[in-house]
Amino acid sequence: MYKFRKEPWQEDGQWQEQIRDQVDTIEKLRQYINITPDEEDAINTLKMRWGTTPYYASLMDRDDPCCPVRKMIIPSMKETENTYGIPNYLVIKENREKTDRFGEDEKRPDSVARQYIDRVAFTITDVCPSYCRYCFRREAVIDKDLRLRFDVDEGLEWIRKHEEIRDVLLTGGDPFMLSDENIRYLIESLRSIPHLEMIRIHTKMPITCPHRITESLLDILGQEHDIPIWINVHICHPKEITDKIRKVIWDLLHTGINVGNQGVVLKGINDDVETFQKLHQKLLSVRIRPYYMFHCQLAPGVDHFRAPVEKGAELIRDGIRGHTTGLAQPMYAVSTKVGKIPLMPDYYIKGNGGERYKLESYKGETLYIPYIPE
Repeated sequence: MYKFRKEPWQEDGQWQEQIRDQVDTIEKLRQYINITPDEEDAINTLKMRWGTTPYYASLMDRDDPCCPVRKMIIPSMKETENTYGIPNYLVIKENREKTDRFGEDEKRPDSVARQYIDRVAFTITDVCPSYCRYCFRREAVIDKDLRLRFDVDEGLEWIRKHEEIRDVLLTGGDPFMLSDENIRYLIESLRSIPHLEMIRIHTKMPITCPHRITESLLDILGQEHDIPIWINVHICHPKEITDKIRKVIWDLLHTGINVGNQGVVLKGINDDVETFQKLHQKLLSVRIRPYYMFHCQLAPGVDHFRAPVEKGAELIRDGIRGHTTGLAQPMYAVSTKVGKIPLMPDYYIKGNGGERYKLESYKGETLYIPYIPE
């Protein structure tokens, strides 16, 4: 029988202390790294949210400006370069520029984004413990250029009225920034809706602030219920996976919460075969299921993170499929206003001669199988 073993850093009040002590000034940042001129210039010049927890800041390399954790959370003047980013991207991406594309005449609440007929993304906050510079929702979360009203009760009422919705994804900001009381209210409210079948939570907080996975939160999430909770964390580099991460994932799994990973292919951070493979092997080693890796979206200000579209498929072809266990293979996709579009390696069927198919393995070996008519 599993019994929760509380570490000192999982005591009540520890996660709130991480948030209160957020590293969000140059003076605080100097305690962790030697700041480069570009980093200092960006912090002083760019009028947008930035910051991270003391725990996550401790993962940065003090003297290496190319440290992946540094690049993912510290502003850069490269954010002013915008060749491919689309202004007002979040409005377009989440179909906010018009009424519901599924035939609804009414306007959805700001808290509800819809790309599929049977599921919605439910935004319940716009704050995070750590602000990722590549965030596709940066117009609402980091830049604050897009003024949206994330009213939880308004969103709950919309979901209750739409009986075709069976799956609700809680997002933000970071959902785990809410207090235990508010999370309990939200989960209980969703589970009281008869047509819901599952709840998903997308969060980076177990990674940037593992202190948040407390006994009281596990009690809220892990209650036995017909409507299960699935969690997807956001990990993009193996450096983010520590012993604390191993501990909190173990805790979540033992309370009945399945944990997957959704990451982003980031130029100069994880877009080489060695790092990409190590990331997915290390995810499995702490019992996180690789789920999605996304092409970096067309939000403004993230051009310097965006690799070529085909890069993700190439990394799976050259570093995962056949090169390591199949459990390590994520789905590579482009996320669009009409949903996710998978872009997986195409190296199986190389030709059809009418009577047989020519196939090619991950090593480039060829073989043939017979053509089977319908």
